[in-house]
Amino acid sequence: MACWNAAAYVEEALDSLLAQTLQDFQAVCVDDASSDSTPDILRRYAAKDNRIEVVSLSENKGQAHARNVGLAHAKGEYVCMLDSDDWLSPDALQQAVAVLDTHPDTDSVLFQVEEVYADHTRRYPLPDFERMTGKEAFEASLTWTLHGLYMVRADLHRQYPYDETTRAYSDDNTTRMHYLRSREVRQCGGIYYYRQHEASVTHNVSVRRFDHLRANESMRRQMEEADADDRLLSVYERMRWLNLIDTYMFYFNNRKVLSAADRDYGLSEMHRVWGGIETWRIPRSLRLKPGYMPLRPMWWLFRLQEEIYFTLRRYLTRA
Repeated sequence: MACWNAAAYVEEALDSLLAQTLQDFQAVCVDDASSDSTPDILRRYAAKDNRIEVVSLSENKGQAHARNVGLAHAKGEYVCMLDSDDWLSPDALQQAVAVLDTHPDTDSVLFQVEEVYADHTRRYPLPDFERMTGKEAFEASLTWTLHGLYMVRADLHRQYPYDETTRAYSDDNTTRMHYLRSREVRQCGGIYYYRQHEASVTHNVSVRRFDHLRANESMRRQMEEADADDRLLSVYERMRWLNLIDTYMFYFNNRKVLSAADRDYGLSEMHRVWGGIETWRIPRSLRLKPGYMPLRPMWWLFRLQEEIYFTLRRYLTRA
């Protein structure tokens, strides 16, 4: 559990751990240099239950780094992540462990997820499956048909620790590499309660939105290092291209809010990624679609296409 200024929520997360029907667990709580009372709360819980361990960082380095510190302290055969503002159903750990114990070839087990909003909850619509291969699960995760809240064998997690390329977005890569390298992926009935915040990075207008492109690049490198097959590389390049177009839409809609320096940075990132994607891997039907055509090697022409495309979309939406 990575914790940063989580005083408002972390007790609920810890209470859900102490209420688990599976008693034999280790909870490593890493305080990422919080400035509120989070460290005091963690120490208070650790003092009353020796299953809870607290590691305090002197400098805030982000969630992925804090999780990797926690992973280095983990001693168990299986590992899962719990965000400090989320919580688990009492049987969540027991259900996931039971699947892993029953199926020796299963490396990753998904929880059921309840997305918790201020005024309602929503069950994440997982497909009805008993077993997927790792490649099938990886491909399903590209569109988040499978979410990223699961338990995994510790050896696999240590082989692929949290990606620290960016503070946001690159943790998705870790999930996808775990799925890709899993022999089997299954699901259990335990529930992960996932609190939704409008103030999160992915909901805010921030220059950090362009980090998604660097996170995608890191994922591509890891796939190559893992000898992913050619078909999956093509599937991922298609997704990278769609993310680039989506990032341009973010730029188009929000450039008046961003500073001049942030706009310049965003354009330079998009330009670099536009030139690096293997567009021959993108399906021809997409490459010929207005708004999605690569138009190499003329960056100015690609930008003109995007400006016209998103201007027309805005006009048609308002009409």
